[in-house]
Amino acid sequence: MIEGFERMFGTKPNTKYTSPLESGDHPELDTLEFIKGEGEIQIYQSLIGSMQWAISIGRWDCQTAVMTMSSFRAQPRKGHMERAKRMVGYLANFKHFNLKFRVDEPDLSRFDTKTKIDWSKSVYGNHKEEIPKDDPKPLGKRVTLFHYFDANLMHDVLSGKAVTGCIHFANKTPIASFSKKQATSETATYGSEFIAGRTVIEQAVDLRTTFRYLGVPINNVSYVFGDNKSMVNSSSYPYAKLHKRHNILSYHYVRSMIATRAFVMHHVKSSDNLADILTKHWGHRSVYDLLRPLFHHVGNTAKLFYDDSPDCWDDHFVPFLDPEQEDKL
Repeated sequence: MIEGFERMFGTKPNTKYTSPLESGDHPELDTLEFIKGEGEIQIYQSLIGSMQWAISIGRWDCQTAVMTMSSFRAQPRKGHMERAKRMVGYLANFKHFNLKFRVDEPDLSRFDTKTKIDWSKSVYGNHKEEIPKDDPKPLGKRVTLFHYFDANLMHDVLSGKAVTGCIHFANKTPIASFSKKQATSETATYGSEFIAGRTVIEQAVDLRTTFRYLGVPINNVSYVFGDNKSMVNSSSYPYAKLHKRHNILSYHYVRSMIATRAFVMHHVKSSDNLADILTKHWGHRSVYDLLRPLFHHVGNTAKLFYDDSPDCWDDHFVPFLDPEQEDKL
């Protein structure tokens, strides 16, 4: 990608940038003139395509920016081209980022408390997880799946659409990420969070089925973390009521899957929610502590400046908050 940039522009990408886009940027409000000529439009499309490939091999830290800028591929403006150059410069600046593969299983048993909630008298009854009958016998080490989700209300100020962001972990390794505009324009964060919650549960169900067909033993419970307490509580307790009827389908789907006890949903602070990176245009300082444990930094390894031990990850991403403390947030 960097070599292609040099061929197209005759110079190396500017590596002074520490984030894909400026925090709070709204490219849809750009008023500079449209790019003229098929050649320049194709260059813009090529840059976006290259960055999409970068995401597919693990650079999900730029996924929100690429998703946003992809909307302008048909007719980009000059300001959009400058943003695309900036994004390539960011990737070049942090080209040493590599995902850390950690296969040891995190201990999330302290979050199992919600599996004891009695849903039998709810409208979902004794709902059970659908488990395939033709999956192979599981062998090997057990895998615990956990997931973060978030929504950014009115990400696109022209259409009013929010963005859903999800990231999925197998043990301590991120294996899938998702960032996409929602199909509808929600009027409140509560509604957009429920759409995001439905999306993450749907993807988690698919992952559980995939692992089963691969013959991998998985934890009976998958853990889902979101930062909207109202939505989390509405999903997690049988007595919760819905006051916004237009969210009813997402509401019932999420609750019905939690009623199977195959999923538990807990609240985390926004500053600890990894999916926040997949819904907003962020500044490097605000997400540095979230990115550092996941992407390997090449540094002075002789001094072991970065802790690369298997347990260093726990202090950052396995939610350290005790379930009993959620009500205090």
